Amino acid sequence: MRKLLSSPVQMPLSDAENQVYQNALKYITPLSLNLMAVKVTHRPDDFLDWCRELIRLCREELNKDLLEDEQTLPLKKLQDILETGFTLGQFKMARIAPWPIFVDFIEQQSTLHALDERLRLLSYVDEIRQKPLADLLVEDRLAFSGKHTSQHDYSHYDFDVEWFAGTKGAKVFHTLLELSPEKFDAALAHIPLTGDVSLADYQSFVSDFQQIFREYTQIKSQGEKAPLAVATRLLAMRRPDQFIALNNNKIDILCQGLSIAKFKNNDFSSYWQDMIGTLRTFAWWHQAEPEVIVESEAADTAENSESNSPVNRELILWKNRAVLIDLFLFADADLAPNSNYIRLRDKMLNKAMSKSKAAPKKRSKESAEMLVDKALTADDLPEYLLGKRDSIVLQVKNGKSVEQAIGLMRAIFG
Repeated sequence: MRKLLSSPVQMPLSDAENQVYQNALKYITPLSLNLMAVKVTHRPDDFLDWCRELIRLCREELNKDLLEDEQTLPLKKLQDILETGFTLGQFKMARIAPWPIFVDFIEQQSTLHALDERLRLLSYVDEIRQKPLADLLVEDRLAFSGKHTSQHDYSHYDFDVEWFAGTKGAKVFHTLLELSPEKFDAALAHIPLTGDVSLADYQSFVSDFQQIFREYTQIKSQGEKAPLAVATRLLAMRRPDQFIALNNNKIDILCQGLSIAKFKNNDFSSYWQDMIGTLRTFAWWHQAEPEVIVESEAADTAENSESNSPVNRELILWKNRAVLIDLFLFADADLAPNSNYIRLRDKMLNKAMSKSKAAPKKRSKESAEMLVDKALTADDLPEYLLGKRDSIVLQVKNGKSVEQAIGLMRAIFG
C-alpha cells in the first residue's frame, strides 16, 4: 500500500492532477493505518488507473467496521477527490482522442452510464424538436426541458428525461415555461436545426432567453437572473451535436476536465467562448458525418437492420457527440439503476403486484389519449373496442392503466 500511495510522485502529472494528488494525501493521512491493512495486488503506472484502483480499494477492500466515527468524513472526502482525479484523467484522453477512440470509449461506458437509455431519450427528443414547445404535450415539453414526473408513463417514456442535466430544481424556469412556452420557442428559433451554429445565433438566443427572466423580474420585483444551466439544457436538446448540457454540479468538474477557468451559472459568454470553444478544438468533434450503408434486401435481416447497424449506431453517436461528453465523467455502479425511469417503472410494477389501493394519479387528457391511441393500434384488438376509445381515455385519464381500462371494456362488452 505504501508503494501504491506514493507512486504518483513518479508519474508525469498535470497541474490539475498534481493538485488532486496533494488534496488526496490530506485525507489519506487520517486513514493511513486502515489503508495499510488493505492487501494491494495491482499498482498502476498512470494516474487515471491509480485513482480507479484506490477508489476500488476504498469501496470494496477497506474494512469499514474498523473505522472510527471521525474517519467517515475523511473517507468520503478522499473518494470524492479520487473521483475528480479519475474524471480529469478521462478528459485528458478526450482532449486528444480521434473519432474511433471516442466511439470505442463511449461504447465501453454503455452499462455504467446507461448509454442505451440516454440514446432513447435523445431519439425521442429528435422526434419532437421540430415542433414548437407551445404545441407539445406537457409531458413532452418536460422531456425536452429536463424534468421527470410521475406523469411520464414508463411504458411510453422508457428513459429518464433528466439525463445530461435535469432541471427539476429550476422552479422559476418551469413556471415561465408553463406560462409562456412560445417565448422560449422564439429564443430557440435562433439556433438552426442543422449546420453550424454561429456566435451570432447563440447571442440572439441568449438575448431572448435573458429577456424572459428580465420581464419576470420586473413583474415580481425580485432578482431572478437567467440561469445558464437551464439554457444549456434547452440548447443541448435543440442541438446535441453542438452544445454541452450543464447543471451546477457539473460546471466545476467540466471546467477542470477541459482545462478552462471555472465560470458562474450566469456567465453565458464564458460558456460559449471557453467551453464550447474548447470542445470545437477536439479531433473527434470535427469528425465528418459517418456514411450510412444501406443494406440490400437480401441482407436485410434482424442483425443488419438499420437500428442495429454499427454504421448507423456510429451516426447516432455523431449526431449527439457534444452532449455525450457526460460519459467522460466518473460513474459508479449505482448511477444507471438510479434512473428516474427505472425507479418509476419498478415502483409501478411493485404497486401492481401488491394490488395497492392507493388512489392513482390522474393523467392529462392529452397524455391519456396518446397512450390509448398507441394501444389501440394492436392488431389483435376486437373492432368494438375501437368504438370505446373515449371511454377508455376517460378511464386512463382518471388513473387506470391502459391495460386495466381495456380489460374493463372487454369484461363489459366482450
